[in-house]
Amino acid sequence: MRLENPSDGTSVPPYPTKIVIADSLPDSAAGLLRQMGWKVDARARRSREELLQALKDADGLIVRSNTQVDAELLASAPQLKIIARAGTGVENIDVRAASARGILVINAPGANSVSVAEHTCALMLALGRSIARADTAMKQGQWTKKELVGIELRGKALGLVGLGRVGQGVAFRARAFGMHVVAHDPYISEQLARSLDVELLTLDELCAQSDFVSLHAPLTATTRRMFDAKQLAKCKYGAQLINTSRGDLIDESALVDAIESGQIGGAGLDVFECEPPIDSRLIALPQVVATPHIAGSTQEAQQLVGTETAAGIRDYLQLGIVQNAVNFPSMPLEELKRLQPFVDLAEKLGAFIAQLATGRTQTVSIRYYGGLTTGNNEPLVGAVLKGLFQTMLSSTVTLINARSVAEARGVDVVESRSPRPRNFTNLLAVKLDTSNGELWVEGANFEHGGARIVLLDGVEIEAGLEGTHIVIRNLDEPGVVGTVGSILAECGVNIASFALGRGPAGAVSVISIDDSMDSGKRDLDEGLLDTLRAVPAIRSAQLVRL
Repeated sequence: MRLENPSDGTSVPPYPTKIVIADSLPDSAAGLLRQMGWKVDARARRSREELLQALKDADGLIVRSNTQVDAELLASAPQLKIIARAGTGVENIDVRAASARGILVINAPGANSVSVAEHTCALMLALGRSIARADTAMKQGQWTKKELVGIELRGKALGLVGLGRVGQGVAFRARAFGMHVVAHDPYISEQLARSLDVELLTLDELCAQSDFVSLHAPLTATTRRMFDAKQLAKCKYGAQLINTSRGDLIDESALVDAIESGQIGGAGLDVFECEPPIDSRLIALPQVVATPHIAGSTQEAQQLVGTETAAGIRDYLQLGIVQNAVNFPSMPLEELKRLQPFVDLAEKLGAFIAQLATGRTQTVSIRYYGGLTTGNNEPLVGAVLKGLFQTMLSSTVTLINARSVAEARGVDVVESRSPRPRNFTNLLAVKLDTSNGELWVEGANFEHGGARIVLLDGVEIEAGLEGTHIVIRNLDEPGVVGTVGSILAECGVNIASFALGRGPAGAVSVISIDDSMDSGKRDLDEGLLDTLRAVPAIRSAQLVRL
């Protein structure tokens, strides 16, 4: 992707280019930039005031996780054109504020994926052969040969929760040990899994079958504490748990109980709910091998993340080439302005259909009608995919990286155009093909009603795309609406609007509710939905938050 330099439309700024490196990076990163003849101010551990002063004439900024890039910092850097995060996460960068300033934000995803994959295997070997316990005993003068009989990895089942870059790297290495690899990842296609010689399973199936369970999932509202007491109880008795991803994926108190009871045989942990850990009960257990968040900390990974980040800045400022962008689509501003009203519609349609889908996503089909059939609609594709993936994966799925996220997971993206307006000047349709069937939704922008659904699974319906909704599919028979209303009232849920559509296969309702329940009260949500599902005429009831 190429963009003109946002300063003046030329490839190279008319003034000496200056790059500020605010955190520790290998010297090779600064060296690559100095080769361009640019001024590089590389100094870690400077005061906030010193950093703000250095940024007054800076064109680019490189940070790691230590430096907070907030509105104050951006205000001090009037010439800043690009911020590069030497790593993956951009939680320390105010991306919205940067976007408002027209500042490109890039990162270096996957630079440490090999290091993390190798560390995962190291923890697996350490658990299987009691390496840490043996080392401690030897240093205490104890010869515990008979007590520390280990197990081979050969023939064991490894369950990967998440099959992204790191998960795929672990799978590759595990097969060299002769392990049988299974995985759970709703956003990985069967085709891609087969190419990796990995069997896709549900999370419960994976836990029940795996001798080792390794976590490689992003931290989202859905995945937070996904391994709680209930999920740990579903694991194969004596299974070993490994986490090199995010500490908050595990309920550590529940893990302690599971290890002490023998349900979980041991754990290899590089990440923790609180870092450094406050409660030492978990890491004090002899069945636990703990490391201080060093899975990605290798010389090779540090070199790679530094050079990738510096190259990203060089390519953008010198040539207008955008790599690993977080916040900027590569198209003329005129096109962006034309599409802007529909970007929000597209993202909400993607988020809406994602929360209704079950099974593994295989194909996303996007169809444009009317005025949307002309020009470059790439931002709309990105917006649909962003809405689709970000709920499950990460909030950092953006217009720029959404296609690559889909590609990495083997999800096909198909676009088509129709000049027929379908009763609307502009209409956007999104169809999702999954292993459990297909879902189809159409939406349009109303002059006074904003983004709205106009068709769901072939049934005409008009419902807003804001807030919290209960989507119900039911038999078209008397009394259903009244029953639903009574159940919601009994649960203390107030109805904001009720949209009903009827088709040959039955009725569809989209009920907008006043949501006083925070996202953490999933049990209450499920209790309400289970009550609705118990009504004989109701085929399905699902909660959608937008």
